[in-house]
Amino acid sequence: MGIPTLISTSTASDSSSVDITSGIDSTYDEYMFVFTDINPATDNVNFTFQVNADGQSGFNETVTSTWFYAQHDEADSATNLAYDTTRDQAQGTSYQVLFGTTGNGADECGVGKLHLFNPASTTYVKHFYSRCAFYHNFDYSFDTFPAGYINTTSAIDEISFKMSSGNFDGVIQMYGIA
Repeated sequence: MGIPTLISTSTASDSSSVDITSGIDSTYDEYMFVFTDINPATDNVNFTFQVNADGQSGFNETVTSTWFYAQHDEADSATNLAYDTTRDQAQGTSYQVLFGTTGNGADECGVGKLHLFNPASTTYVKHFYSRCAFYHNFDYSFDTFPAGYINTTSAIDEISFKMSSGNFDGVIQMYGIA
């Protein structure tokens, strides 16, 4: 992995979304988004992302993805490692879930990273992977592993992050990796 260079910091404060509409270009072959203390206003919601191809709007590019997780409950009585078909997409245009069913309590939030590769390419589709940890609304700790590709050969130049319902607080930093 190369050296990350901070490009921007976005702070959500009771925000419906964080849309990063500049800074994603051909300067870097890899972009990393770091999420810190993502806390939803609504209980039991998903933290998601979607992108726009250059010149497009609506954050509705076609995504193919997979989503699996590890979980452990606070009472130390239940664990699981599983593939979750409800959070993946097969050529879908919905926002992709990064972590889900997050609680909205003061001690419940999510953190993580999303890597987006070669978004300025006009030859290849755009691959991504993510790893996030969050506190579930039913007192479980989750470690999630979404990955896939955005099925467009157009350059990607915008990205949006939002909860599946309601507003959220938190910090999203965008880094370029040389």
